[in-house]
Amino acid sequence: MRIAIKLITVLASGVLLVGASPYSSMQDRAIKALSPEKILALKSGGGAGYALSAELNGYPGPKHVLELADKLELSRSQRGKAKQLFKSMKNEVLPLGKNLLAQEAQLELLFRKRQIDENSLIRMTRAIGVLDSKLRATHLKYHLEMADILNPHQRAAYSRLRGYHSGHNHRHAH
Repeated sequence: MRIAIKLITVLASGVLLVGASPYSSMQDRAIKALSPEKILALKSGGGAGYALSAELNGYPGPKHVLELADKLELSRSQRGKAKQLFKSMKNEVLPLGKNLLAQEAQLELLFRKRQIDENSLIRMTRAIGVLDSKLRATHLKYHLEMADILNPHQRAAYSRLRGYHSGHNHRHAH
């Protein structure tokens, strides 16, 4: 009898687990489509993964170059240029990120209030897509500019210090 009860309990538990959505833990998010980490990155001008194509292919970002400035043996001029790039990047991405968050919040609100229709859906997702694209291009642009400031040895050292394997050729024709 105990075995039968255990078997029924296990089967019942399995049925409950099968029916659970992988999204159920996201119900309490302010903006359900965005993780708390992504929201924080957008608010603070953080990378949010937008520049991974550059970062993981030997195009360093200004923030991390500044963090590794001593180990990369940056010259005074390189430090100054990296600081300026980082400042310029922040000035560009902060308003884009805040605007993207506002658009996502508006979309969320329309769904929550059940006030969305196909036309507003298309209009809003198109606007969100444009902002997302601008944000990504902006982050990537600064990785391109940063790579131009470093020499090949520094770019290779950056990749090594960041823990990326050295299987890629990090010599760029810049």
